[in-house]
Amino acid sequence: MRAARVLWHLVKADFLTRVRRTSFLLTLGFTLYVGYETFVGHIVLRLGEYRGVYNSAWVGALMAMVTSAFLSLVGFYIVKGSILRDETTRVGQILAATPMSKSFYTLAKWLGNFAVLASMVGVMAVAALLMQMVRGEDRTLHWGALLGPLVMYALPAMAFVAALAVLWETLPWLRGGFGNVVYFFVWTGLLTLGIGAVMGHEATMRTSALFQDFTGMPTLMHQMRDALVRVDPGFKNEFELSIGWHGPQKRFVWNGLAWNGVQLAARLAWLGYALLIALLAAVFFHRFDPARVALRGGLRRLEAAPERGEVIELKAARHLAEQSREGWRGMLTPVPRGEEKTRFFALVAAELRLMLHGQKWWWTVGAAGLFAGCLAAPLNDGRTGVLVAAWLWPLLLWAPMGNRESRWATESLVYASPHALARQLPAAWLAGVLVAMATGGGLAIRLAVAGDPHGLVGWVAGACFIPSLALACGVWSGGSKLFEAVYIVWWYVGALHHVAGLDYTGVVAASARPGVYAGLTVMLLGAAWMGRRAKLAYA
Repeated sequence: MRAARVLWHLVKADFLTRVRRTSFLLTLGFTLYVGYETFVGHIVLRLGEYRGVYNSAWVGALMAMVTSAFLSLVGFYIVKGSILRDETTRVGQILAATPMSKSFYTLAKWLGNFAVLASMVGVMAVAALLMQMVRGEDRTLHWGALLGPLVMYALPAMAFVAALAVLWETLPWLRGGFGNVVYFFVWTGLLTLGIGAVMGHEATMRTSALFQDFTGMPTLMHQMRDALVRVDPGFKNEFELSIGWHGPQKRFVWNGLAWNGVQLAARLAWLGYALLIALLAAVFFHRFDPARVALRGGLRRLEAAPERGEVIELKAARHLAEQSREGWRGMLTPVPRGEEKTRFFALVAAELRLMLHGQKWWWTVGAAGLFAGCLAAPLNDGRTGVLVAAWLWPLLLWAPMGNRESRWATESLVYASPHALARQLPAAWLAGVLVAMATGGGLAIRLAVAGDPHGLVGWVAGACFIPSLALACGVWSGGSKLFEAVYIVWWYVGALHHVAGLDYTGVVAASARPGVYAGLTVMLLGAAWMGRRAKLAYA
């Protein structure tokens, strides 16, 4: 009983800490947005030319699929970071001094992550109820059919994501921005792993439900297919959970899942996998041992520590003290008025060097290859494929924009320099634009040679938008995770799938909105300007 009480208080404290943070409000806003897009019909589950009548069964299944698919991506970036927060606030050192075991701690963190994500599933449950009532195709409520898919499919998926977030934090090479990128591809693989089983037979579905059906989508689609075949024997297994799809649709009535022991066992199995991953994380957890942290992280630990400024100032004070003992005497003199002028492009070059500092040779080779690929690939392939990869490659270079000063405790130096707001911020933004041009510039050359001014304008708007988003997110959040999460989702939905209005690359005529992204660029730069100005006022 005592262990259960301690676990409850740990999970409760972690949950309350999360819900009071800005990131929770952002995730809540994203969840409401996804629910609204589903409600208005911008996110549609279609089976060939058909979709289901909006009754309790169809709405519940649709909301479960949308939640499992989209919240499993965004939710990971929101809940990841709880162990690091305990480390940087030194709460972890207090916990490490107790008899608490490593497995007990990682289990508590897993349950805390799950509680946050489960609250978002609750929001989607409310949205499902409102959707059925307002859409009005069938207002008869069947609570089991409406909420059953969310409980049996969305919640195990969230538990699995919560466990992966804990594991990622205990593995040194996955704790930072690289791990955030890796998870995106893991998430993509999890989504696509079981889709092929939808086309198979019942025996195949049983195996996939146990080992491949992370979200529950294949199982749900398989039963929907069986119901539709009875209505239209000519149905050809065409499934799509589409964004922004519009067009005429035939409707059929689907009365919900036919539950059996295999399906229930499969969902319990995914809960078991989540538990095993949370316990596995304890193997790699360092239990806040300073010796192990130093060996594994070295000086990189100072990058994320909130007390990093104190450490740097302490070292500087010791250095000055040593100099004074040796007879050094210094005096600060005011900077002459004529020497305040700064070469702006030299500042841009310095910001660019900071962005590229520490990059391995293979990163440079990859960037050069992407530039050459944009230049040499057929124009249509460059528009739809190579540029998408080229503008994902520098993600970890853009992420520190706007927050590098806080990460390295150089605010007092940067903010005290003459005209810091008017010089340093535009220089950082321009350096980010140059990085976008350097990786995707080959396509700009192709567009110019092909005489496509509209595509070229869209490309320029995209190259300016990305660093503007990074700068605004970095200035206001003080870290890089917000941009990494927002950009990866935007990249996946907009750039990779060329959804109209969300495709910031601007080179595909059907989805290009260069005027919109030019306006967003100005708004984001204004937001970054105001955020930095507020920090200067309190510096």
